[in-house]
Amino acid sequence: MQPARARHALAAAIACAAVAIAALPALADGMTALVHKASVEVRGAPDFKAPAIATLQRDATLEVAGQQGLWFRVALADGSTGYVRVNDVRMAYAGAEGGDANVRALFTGKAGKGRVTETAGVRGLDESSLASAAYDAEALAAMEAYRVAGGDAGAQAAASGWQPLAVAYAAEAAPKKPQGGATQKAKRGGLGFARNLLSMAGVSTPLGDSALDVAEKSLGKSEEEMAAEEVALGPEIAGRVLGAAPLWDDADAQRRVNVIGRWVASHTSRPDLPWTFGVVDSPEINAFAAPGGYILVTRGMYELLADDGEVAAVLGHEIGHVVQRDHYTVIHKQEVAQAGTDLVASQVQVGGGLAGQFAKDYATRFGAKVLLTSLDREAEFRADQAAEVYLARSGFDPLSLYAVLQKMTAFGTKSAALAQLYRTHPPLDERLDRLDTVPNPGVAAFAGR
Repeated sequence: MQPARARHALAAAIACAAVAIAALPALADGMTALVHKASVEVRGAPDFKAPAIATLQRDATLEVAGQQGLWFRVALADGSTGYVRVNDVRMAYAGAEGGDANVRALFTGKAGKGRVTETAGVRGLDESSLASAAYDAEALAAMEAYRVAGGDAGAQAAASGWQPLAVAYAAEAAPKKPQGGATQKAKRGGLGFARNLLSMAGVSTPLGDSALDVAEKSLGKSEEEMAAEEVALGPEIAGRVLGAAPLWDDADAQRRVNVIGRWVASHTSRPDLPWTFGVVDSPEINAFAAPGGYILVTRGMYELLADDGEVAAVLGHEIGHVVQRDHYTVIHKQEVAQAGTDLVASQVQVGGGLAGQFAKDYATRFGAKVLLTSLDREAEFRADQAAEVYLARSGFDPLSLYAVLQKMTAFGTKSAALAQLYRTHPPLDERLDRLDTVPNPGVAAFAGR
């Protein structure tokens, strides 16, 4: 397909998806919320210029009847309805899951159809399934076929009115510039020489070999080596996620996440990674970030999202993990920790060289379960903060992340659909509290545009 025709097809797909989703409210009737600020003005329409029709004080209870953009439609005591911003109130956690809680947690779904949360019997993508899943090369190739070039994403952004915004971010994670010096491979060569000398001297022992194994795996890697390992790990791990849950058979959704994701990723400190996005067919609500720019969202999460800004918010959080090398750091720590008991992985040159062999060896031993490793709480908060910056830079309102977290809260703490996410992330109310209390340059810059 020619570039111009491809961009037209992408534009049409996103436009159709946006119309279908925007045509309906994102929330069903009857979900409880509490006023989260000292006082909140309820407006007659979802617009700051609309007249205030009521003022509510902190901790006042109200019913959320729907969502329109970044506004919640609320039912007032006198039977009238009005609108508050998504960060004016805090959704109350739903009660025990079942009947009533399920009905109250309806959200817009594919093709504009509301859906009941699919929680009964949901096993989801747990550590066991991700550890044992076979690598699905065919599904990975299908996912990679939807990959979008930065220029095409930029053209679609212009057509969609996503206006970029310059936002300085002092805390932004960025790869280190190459410093020169010996690579880890060269250093390993030195250790190999030392091992040979010990052997020739007749002093090689299992204890000595183990110490050298630890030393080999603990060596500082050059920027080039780390980047190569990330890029090699991405498809190996993503291919095993796809072995546990198939790619969702919805081409429009796949194209949409790749356009939006690539556009957001282009506004990070690592725009040149082979960014690849996909939606897997699982009803649970979750998303996964593999090293090297491979990001997967569950169908349950995708169906929860009301507009392009909310899609960008979820992808932005996962992009933040990749930029920060969060899961890659976990893998490296595992590599060092195991060195004391395992033999050093084979250094045979195959496929992608040492990085490729490392990635294949790691994925063969551990599958994709690293994606369900509980990261440091600060890593999750940093990913939220980075997502808000990336949203603003990409032309989306940073409050879109707040809206997504609010809707997830409405499912309650016992939701099977969120079981894995709750196990690996800080409580949603803590994440919302951090967004409320820590100043974010993206929010400030977007509010002033």
